[in-house]
Amino acid sequence: MKRLLFLSHRIPYPPEKGEKIRAWHILDHLARSWAVEAGFLVDDRADLQHLPVLARRCAHVEWRPALSRFGTAARALSRLRPGLPLTLGWFHHPGLFAWAQAGLAAGRYDAVLVFSSAMAPYAMGPAARRPGLRRVLDMVDIDSEKWAAYAQGAAPPMRQVWAREARTLLGFERRAAREFDRTLLVSAAEAARFAALAPEVAPRLAALDNGVDLARFDSARDWPNPFPRPAPALVFTGSMGYRPNVDAVTWFAEAILPRLRGRPGPMPEFWIVGANPAPAVQALAKLPGVTVTGTVPDVRPYLAHAACAVAPLRIARGIQNKVLEAMAMARPVVATPEAHEGLRATAGRDLLVAVGEDAFAAAIAAVLAGAHPGLGAAGRAAVMAGHDWAGCLAPLDALMHPPEAAAAPIAA
Repeated sequence: MKRLLFLSHRIPYPPEKGEKIRAWHILDHLARSWAVEAGFLVDDRADLQHLPVLARRCAHVEWRPALSRFGTAARALSRLRPGLPLTLGWFHHPGLFAWAQAGLAAGRYDAVLVFSSAMAPYAMGPAARRPGLRRVLDMVDIDSEKWAAYAQGAAPPMRQVWAREARTLLGFERRAAREFDRTLLVSAAEAARFAALAPEVAPRLAALDNGVDLARFDSARDWPNPFPRPAPALVFTGSMGYRPNVDAVTWFAEAILPRLRGRPGPMPEFWIVGANPAPAVQALAKLPGVTVTGTVPDVRPYLAHAACAVAPLRIARGIQNKVLEAMAMARPVVATPEAHEGLRATAGRDLLVAVGEDAFAAAIAAVLAGAHPGLGAAGRAAVMAGHDWAGCLAPLDALMHPPEAAAAPIAA
């Protein structure tokens, strides 16, 4: 069996949030036909309990502890060089880097898959340029675009800090895409955007859509009701320390939820469901009709009993897992265009897409009034057709086993 080096910036298990979902499904898929050696950082020691799962799936597991947030920031600053982004120092671990480079230098691998551009340096340089070694970078999203969005809404000095990060990270993303044989992005829209930013690597780009575990998010199961009151529940799920999520729920609670007051029927309640709520999110619990749960054992009951799932994201890249999961649970979804981008779902049929506070509130009011009775079922049908993991990952096999005429890396 051929050997694959799989590198990710966080432990790729359990697949219950953010990038871990995509990372795990890619690793699990590849482990069926490759002997996988997985290397990653662990930023939450509670995740160490999951190492045995990965050890059973992989030929070898190599991990290193990430530093504390303060320590990671200090290391990133210490490694800062002119023209280079802070991101590279943030995710650099000397021990993990040495392990990966030693394996590459020894010719231990037939292919490499790197998950996220932050980990690309681990599989770059002379040791990684062995003829015949296939290297694939799963960039997932264009992270530099996220920093650019942060800069637009920030005041000095963070505007300058984030603008620099956007500029320097884009430069590195382009360099990495030139060196790797293929670079994957999470949707055709994201791939097209990166092709516009980096036209020199356009022929090397491919879209690999996110999927959803349809058996896990099963709308037919009898889920327990977690809501203590009969008021209609509007639910947002996600990691609540993540800046785009913080922005989304703050905007919804302060600008959209009040617009639903006075409508016929009971006043809906807004439930913010997710771990590590930032102080700004915790403060929202003081507003009438807003509940912040923090960590919950399982988000699925909250989705199953939601009157409507909301995705009011204004800063978003790629495909949103929270939207896929809500649609898989056959719940009506109201989303911004940013949250809808990349989905194989039709606005107005499979979910509602709204721009601005008034339109978003009106779409929710219509759902609560029963104006879209088939929306949830249509949403589940859409993700079954377009976002089943087996179908989404099928192109990966060909990307990892290229034709003989595959192009050589572009000179930096």
